Amino acid sequence: MQKNIFYATGSRKEAVAKVRIFEGKGKIIVNGQFIQKYFYRPDLETLVVKPFAVTDTLGKIDVIAKVKGGGKSGQASALMLGIARALLKSNEEFRRTLRSAGLLTRDSREVERKKYGRVKARKRFQFSKR
Repeated sequence: MQKNIFYATGSRKEAVAKVRIFEGKGKIIVNGQFIQKYFYRPDLETLVVKPFAVTDTLGKIDVIAKVKGGGKSGQASALMLGIARALLKSNEEFRRTLRSAGLLTRDSREVERKKYGRVKARKRFQFSKR
């Protein structure tokens, strides 16, 4: 019996998520671990399952994902985008709901580079008049 598997990638900051979705019982496995163990913060877990909540497919689709780069927050956002794109491939009727929830747009904000003569990108060293 061949399962319909849909692939997609999502990215945010330096994080990249490669996502595979297929029909199942709602298990989400990230880098070989369950989502509760990998994303130990509940708000990140909520962010990841948002595409399922919007499309009423929560508990019906399994996810296997590989994420790398960046931090946990960026990885969670990348995974959310990857899941949304994979859901769109599985059913084109989800486009309007995913788009209106803002889940198909990549968040393009990146970290500004550090400038010379500064502490960070814009923060200056303490000014001393004397």
